[in-house]
Amino acid sequence: MSYLGPEFDPPQPRRPRRGPLTVALAALVPGALLGWVVYEAVGGGTGDDGVRTASAAPASGTSAVPSPSARSASPSAATDDGKRPSGGSASGPLKGKVVVIDPGHNPGNFQHTAEINRKVDIGTNRKECDTTGTSTNDGYTEARFTLDVAHRLRSLLEKQGATVKLTHDGDSPAWGPCVDQRARIGNAAHADAAISLHADGSAQGNRGFHVILPGSVHSGAADTRRIVGPSHDLGVRVAGNYLRETGEPPSNYLGNGTGLVTRTDLGGLNLSTVPKVFIECGNMRDSKDAALLTSGAWRQKAAQGISEGIVSFLRGS
Repeated sequence: MSYLGPEFDPPQPRRPRRGPLTVALAALVPGALLGWVVYEAVGGGTGDDGVRTASAAPASGTSAVPSPSARSASPSAATDDGKRPSGGSASGPLKGKVVVIDPGHNPGNFQHTAEINRKVDIGTNRKECDTTGTSTNDGYTEARFTLDVAHRLRSLLEKQGATVKLTHDGDSPAWGPCVDQRARIGNAAHADAAISLHADGSAQGNRGFHVILPGSVHSGAADTRRIVGPSHDLGVRVAGNYLRETGEPPSNYLGNGTGLVTRTDLGGLNLSTVPKVFIECGNMRDSKDAALLTSGAWRQKAAQGISEGIVSFLRGS
């Protein structure tokens, strides 16, 4: 590409004798042109809309959007605990879509055992309001893990333009909410997709993730018949993207290697009227999985994989 456009004319021969002013201008013009060329080459030019840009435009066929790995490394993408100021993007491919993230358990549940032990109706039977969850052998709790990944996931989805709601965050509420209320939060938000984040507490040697899908339930307040199909689609997409982003294998103890398990005994799924799945991100009691689950860099990969699964589902629905 030439920076000397079609309106640039080289000096013509047989000019009349130049005066002092003309000679001075002739000496200045090449220097000015050289400076302008250098300025443009280092990215000081204007874009197509006339706005001054900070760098040259990317070559044809490349994207100015940073890669997932670049976004993960950026301080603005997430700090080590995944927290960031609230507020999503006003535009993006998911504008108008609502996602509800349910961080499993609650760090405050340990101080409210009486409250979380009371029974609630889950449609098929009655179960405890909530539980404390599991932890690694070194004491890193499932509740801390799920809230951290929820923050990271929220940030990623909001960058895509989605409206994101958490069932709980920080100290609000101090415990719970109960499993039936967690489902109602997604229903009341008319969520286009909902996901509950967990980590398992199985035996050492049991490794891998699995996504839990709702089975067909029609009992009492539970009726999952309309969401079984779309929830399965959501779960398959989340599982595939999670595997690709994290390298975490499908569970070797549930799901026959598929990474997918169907259940009808979970209130958060039974009472949902919107497409919803659970994900057990790994086994906190296995030393290899625990090393991953306790890594902030790996949790960012986990959030990225889950996000890409949700984005794929929402853009295809």
